[in-house]
Amino acid sequence: MNIAIIGATGNVGRKILEVLEFKKLSIDNLYLVASSKSIGQKINFRGKELEVFNLETFDFSNVQICFFSAGGKISQEYAIKAAKYSVVIDNSSFFRMDPEVPLIVPEVNSQDLKNYKKKNIIANGNCSVIPLVVALKPLHDLYQINRIVASTYQSVSGAGKAPMDELLSQTKDFYEKKELKSKFFTKQIAFNAIPHIDSFLKGGYTKEEQKMHDEVKKILDKKIKVTSTSVRIPVLVSHAISVNVEFKRKHNLEEIKTVLNSSPGCKVVDEHNDGGYITPVEAENKYETFISRIRNDSSNINSINLWIVSDNLLKGAALNAVEIAEILMKDL
Repeated sequence: MNIAIIGATGNVGRKILEVLEFKKLSIDNLYLVASSKSIGQKINFRGKELEVFNLETFDFSNVQICFFSAGGKISQEYAIKAAKYSVVIDNSSFFRMDPEVPLIVPEVNSQDLKNYKKKNIIANGNCSVIPLVVALKPLHDLYQINRIVASTYQSVSGAGKAPMDELLSQTKDFYEKKELKSKFFTKQIAFNAIPHIDSFLKGGYTKEEQKMHDEVKKILDKKIKVTSTSVRIPVLVSHAISVNVEFKRKHNLEEIKTVLNSSPGCKVVDEHNDGGYITPVEAENKYETFISRIRNDSSNINSINLWIVSDNLLKGAALNAVEIAEILMKDL
């Protein structure tokens, strides 16, 4: 099988390469594709140096699966062209709410994958939504979720490599007592928290928050009520989510812990003592979605609180995309 990665030199593109190598998928030819400024770069894959192709002139006709990880504008322009020849797995937000494009998290709604043939495109979810629904799916099956209230604490890698560099440079400048300049964030990101990701919408939510509301409903259940706040934090990799979950019926906390720990993609680390939980730093480069701080909501008899942490470049993007491809490869 021939596979292409569009945006192969970016954060997510390189992570897709890592996951493909780790999983040892059967690949005949792997094409690394990026913008013209990356032409001639070489990237190692399975002991071979692969040259980067120019997206503007790349021939999609010999590719069966094509990963897009170069942003919404590139997906808008090139994904339809690629989909004439291959199945597109798109990491951008461009196609997520298209009713003819399935939005897939394999542990949650793999049954919807059959609908990809309408456009030959499959959408990968938002980097915070994916770990959230991985943790919520087994709970929804158990008790039926009525409402969730989520606060996401998102690392700078979710915005790209340049914002990661900005965090590092601001941190250096802080210690050197220099003026901190912000280019990619609305306020200083070093030693700060910014309750603003993406642009504001009418009503006060941001686009990032609206994505969570819409995608949870599309992936998990359109009847679930969702409200959220998205915060950018000075962490390089991994997103965290504090979520309050309200069920439609009485729940059992011990059953919840047992079921979560045995559910695909989930790992419970929940010791009620110092350090008995997972933080973003510990989740980096891990494939699991970690769930900690599991406890009853003392203000609502039908609710619990959870702390969820996941590597946003892996399960929040690259790993989820490759897991979709694994399912496809059985049928193509």
